[in-house]
Amino acid sequence: MYLRSFKDGNGDGIGDLLGLREGLPSIADLGCDAIWLNPCYASPQRDHGYDIADYRNVDPAYGTLQEFVEMVREAHRLGLRVIMDMVANHCSTEHAWFQEAIRSAPGSAARDRFLFRDGRGDHGSQPPNNWQSVFGGPAWTRVTEADGSAGQWYLHSFDSGQPDFNWRNPEVADEFDRIFRFWFDRGVDGFRIDVAHGHIKADGLPDWPGADDGTGGHNEAMWDRPEVHDIFRRWRAIADVEPARYLVGEVWVPTADRLASYLRPDEMHQAFTFDLLIQPWSAPHMRDAIDTGLRLSPTGLPAWTLSNHDVHRAATRYGQDQVLAAPDSADKIAAARRTGEVDLIRGERRARAAAGLMLALPGTPYLYQGEELGLPEVFDLPAEARQDPIWIRSGGKELGRDGCRVPLPWRSSGPAFGFSSAEHISAWLPQPEWFARYARSEQEENRASTLHTYTALIAARRELFPAESPLEWWDTERHDVIAFSRGDAVCVTNFHPSQPFTIPDAWPVLTPVVGTSPTTVGVAPDSTTWFRS
Repeated sequence: MYLRSFKDGNGDGIGDLLGLREGLPSIADLGCDAIWLNPCYASPQRDHGYDIADYRNVDPAYGTLQEFVEMVREAHRLGLRVIMDMVANHCSTEHAWFQEAIRSAPGSAARDRFLFRDGRGDHGSQPPNNWQSVFGGPAWTRVTEADGSAGQWYLHSFDSGQPDFNWRNPEVADEFDRIFRFWFDRGVDGFRIDVAHGHIKADGLPDWPGADDGTGGHNEAMWDRPEVHDIFRRWRAIADVEPARYLVGEVWVPTADRLASYLRPDEMHQAFTFDLLIQPWSAPHMRDAIDTGLRLSPTGLPAWTLSNHDVHRAATRYGQDQVLAAPDSADKIAAARRTGEVDLIRGERRARAAAGLMLALPGTPYLYQGEELGLPEVFDLPAEARQDPIWIRSGGKELGRDGCRVPLPWRSSGPAFGFSSAEHISAWLPQPEWFARYARSEQEENRASTLHTYTALIAARRELFPAESPLEWWDTERHDVIAFSRGDAVCVTNFHPSQPFTIPDAWPVLTPVVGTSPTTVGVAPDSTTWFRS
């Protein structure tokens, strides 16, 4: 749930808690059983909520704390659990702690909650090391001291408005213990941990060789430090107090085995298996990604996703020429944000098929809002409308993530396509005219729509694929087709762009149940079909 873009309940053009509460029945009707809510904490919105100024309050643009509590109650009444986003690697420069640090002297206790350092070179005019921000440019910004002089530098792994906490300071850990308990006391069922691999930095903050030799890649001084696991053991102990809550991590690390270390019994319950998201439309690569996810999960129940608020939408990605992501973690993200020509007919067909594949897997599938409508990426946003720090810090060289965050179309006509309750209001990001054909109201009336496909798949998933059923691969005798069974159900995905797949005579008799193109003889190109054995 990207709250800002889901539904506007108070008529100001920004999605909010009132709009979310109005839209909760549509989520329940889709068949979902939980929502993950992107940050709605008080924030100056430089990174739309991932820069938090107050961890114990709701941003006024989204509503009030009481409205949040009422939304959680309504979600629970509908059978939906509520997972919040926890951003603990960094906060906002408007956070009270950081404001105190700016007013305080170098070496003070207030500055020790963050990563302030003296600069290098003449008069400290150069950053303390050569680390680069994920959003582009140096990962350091210099402050002006109270006496007006140029002062120390602070580390920000992302935007300059998002200073990193010093997680080696016990005061930081104690504060987040209290924050977790605050939201658990208000009915929250768990947390998705943002940039979980980034909280701890190497002692001494050494230079990164990859920044200078042109190789790029994973900065081991900045990411995936071994001490980070102590944080998750501490949080798991809080979450395990009855009623037990759920922790899922956003973890970008270079190898599958390092991801597994975050899933030990006393750490997080799950971590997103991004390998599936970044694969090209290829049977061997998709199968390898599934095997990797199953191998890494200690319970055999990974967290899968094909899309989220940080990458281009699936219908667009699968409609582009397919490129395999490099093993480097930064390149994995870039592979899901490519521009270039798009065959939307092909992309939408493959996106449905990919959904059918993912929803048949053991584990927890996460669906990003709008994927159930088959929304494509919006590439042609006006430059003046774009707000993503990636766009701003790259000087417009990188489009960033605005295109997957355009507010949803609820109706095919009217102001803001039904996103807003106001008659004369524009959404916070402009919606293209072609959004009309993806509107929920239109798809609800069309049995062949993407929305009906998702609804049918989710309903059939509950019936056909019990959570405890393990996956068993079947031999298809074709490199462009993968098939597996779980219990008495079989999922077959045909990755070929034109050649149908006929069920082999050696297979048991299979009856098509649901899918993106079920046939009596097999599976059409670029489609997934579920069968009952």
